Amino acid sequence: MTALGFLYPGHSAEDDYPRLEQLLGSDVRLDVVHTDIGEDAHRVDALLRMGSPERLTAGVEQLRMSGAEAVVWACTSGSFVYGWEGAHDQVRALARAAGLPASSTSFAFVHAAKELGVRRVAVGATYPEDVANLFADFLRAGGVEPAVVRASGIITAAEVGTWAYDEVLALARAVDGPDIEAVLLPDTALHTAAHIPDLEKELGKPVLTANQVTVWEALRLADRKVNAPDLGTLFTKEPLVQAG
Repeated sequence: MTALGFLYPGHSAEDDYPRLEQLLGSDVRLDVVHTDIGEDAHRVDALLRMGSPERLTAGVEQLRMSGAEAVVWACTSGSFVYGWEGAHDQVRALARAAGLPASSTSFAFVHAAKELGVRRVAVGATYPEDVANLFADFLRAGGVEPAVVRASGIITAAEVGTWAYDEVLALARAVDGPDIEAVLLPDTALHTAAHIPDLEKELGKPVLTANQVTVWEALRLADRKVNAPDLGTLFTKEPLVQAG
C-alpha cells in the first residue's frame, strides 16, 4: 500500500480525492488533511496568507501519522502566487516540516506538461484576470507556454465548487484551438475527477486538471506509476522525459 498525503485548503472539491483513489484501481491510499483557508478569496493578499508556512505545517503531523510517503500542497493559486522561486521555497519548507518529499499543484502542472511532452497550452482559469496571469507567468518560468489564458473572474472557491460538467466543458472549449497541445484547468476547487475522459474526448487532446495532476505528482514523488485510463492521458501515456 502506498499512502499519499494532501494538504487541501478548506472544503470545495475535496470529494474528488475519494473518487480519484477509486479510479486509480490500485493499492494507493489518498489521505486528505484540510488546512485553514482563512478568507475565501482569489485575491493575491488572501492567497499569500492561505499558503503561509504556519497554515501548511499545521496539518503535517496528521499526514505523517497516517504513514504518507509524500505530501502535496493541493492548491494551485496558493502556490503560484508566490512566484517560481517563492513556490520552491514553500515546498522546501513543507518538505522540511514533514520530513517527506513535497510539492504543490502548481509544480504538478509543469511536471505533467513535461511528462506529456506538451509545451503550447491553453489555460481555462476560474480566477480573476490578475491571478490567472500569475499562473501564466509561473508556467512560462517552468518552460510551458500558455498561448491562451482565459479568466472567469470567480472570487471564491465555494462558488467554483458548485460548477458542474457543462460549465467545466464550456471553459475548456473556450480556450481550446487547433494549435493547442493540451488544456489546463488550474483550480483544485473545481470538480473534474469524474469528467477527464469526456473532456479529452470532446477536445481530442490531453486535459490536465488540478486535482488530477496533484495526485499524479504525489505518485511521482513516491516513485509510483499507475495506469488509470479513467484519469486521462496523463495516467496512460508512457513517460517522455524525466520530470525535474
